[in-house]
Amino acid sequence: MFPNIPFRRVDWISSSFLIGTLLLTITAVPWYLLTFEWDWFMFGMFVVLYMCVGLSITVGYHRLFSHRAFKAKKPIRIFTLIFGAAAFENSVLEWCSDHRNHHKHVDTDDDPYDISKGFFWAHIGWILFKLKTPPPLDNVNDLKKDPWIVWQHKWVHLIAFTIGFGLPTLLGYIYADLTGAMSASQGLLGGFLIGGVARVTCVQHSTFFINSLCHMVGKQTYSSECSARDHWTMAIFTFGEGYHNYHHHFQWDYRNGVKPWHIDPSKWLIWVLSKIGMTSDLKRVSNEKILLAEVREAQRRYAEKMPGFEASGLEGEQTWDRALISLKEFEQRILEIYEELREAVQEKLALSKSTLRSLRPELRKAIEYLDYLSNLQGTLVRQVAAG
Repeated sequence: MFPNIPFRRVDWISSSFLIGTLLLTITAVPWYLLTFEWDWFMFGMFVVLYMCVGLSITVGYHRLFSHRAFKAKKPIRIFTLIFGAAAFENSVLEWCSDHRNHHKHVDTDDDPYDISKGFFWAHIGWILFKLKTPPPLDNVNDLKKDPWIVWQHKWVHLIAFTIGFGLPTLLGYIYADLTGAMSASQGLLGGFLIGGVARVTCVQHSTFFINSLCHMVGKQTYSSECSARDHWTMAIFTFGEGYHNYHHHFQWDYRNGVKPWHIDPSKWLIWVLSKIGMTSDLKRVSNEKILLAEVREAQRRYAEKMPGFEASGLEGEQTWDRALISLKEFEQRILEIYEELREAVQEKLALSKSTLRSLRPELRKAIEYLDYLSNLQGTLVRQVAAG
């Protein structure tokens, strides 16, 4: 009936769990909400657990353990190990091993969630089907030295079910018993469905969208060497992970969103914790290196677009000729900015804030002008054709 599905390669346990929780979320959860009255406690429990588990993945699994972007005291490490397990995304050792392989082999066959195999594969297919023998955990030997990580790896499934389903179910029962706002069975069921099942589904697919959507849709401000893209919408649901192009280019930075307007609660939390001594050694890429990456990517876009502009056949059109002259001036200015930044990075010189503030608008204007010329070319070509 389904000849193209490799049933022999299906991971039936993972598939049953992922599909089962998704089905319950889109059927049983709406039924519960329609059958019983809306309750703010259940909603609040969902939000709090979503934050605790989601931040344990982004702050703990990802930035702390996978990339060693900062150091954390034992209470923070234990918290993220316990609540991170409740995401049902495997243990730290397995998660970090897959993630490090993703960065090392991005967009190749050795990338666990290779986007070149399609959206479905990168999003969830790589979990449902195991087409290859799982690689050994030989790229996380540094993490194996932490006894708490080893403990979590051993008991991850017990921890996951206890915190992921047991805790919200118990909280729902206690709330019902103490307040009398609902029956005990309603409290149990609501805690299980809303704080457990729906929360698991939402956290998981938020993570999955980073592997899929953020490799297909968005801007490549810092590098086009791989498919990773910045997508600010996903940053909202993933506590800052949506700035994926920056992260792939500067993966050891504790920040993903580096601009003042970027939404990165994970970064904010790590920074606040550093002020009370719970995190330390926060690794940051210098402003000069960040701007240099943006300038280098702008140079690439100019080099890619310029031959097409020069061979457009619009020579003699005064508007086009003037625009092309301006574009070449922008290209020359980008080269000058690049040389200034490259020298600063090589000599480990820190440029003044005023200098950086002046360079950024120039770069932004140059990129905007490139887009303007693309639109102008299309308009003039249509006008010439209409004749």
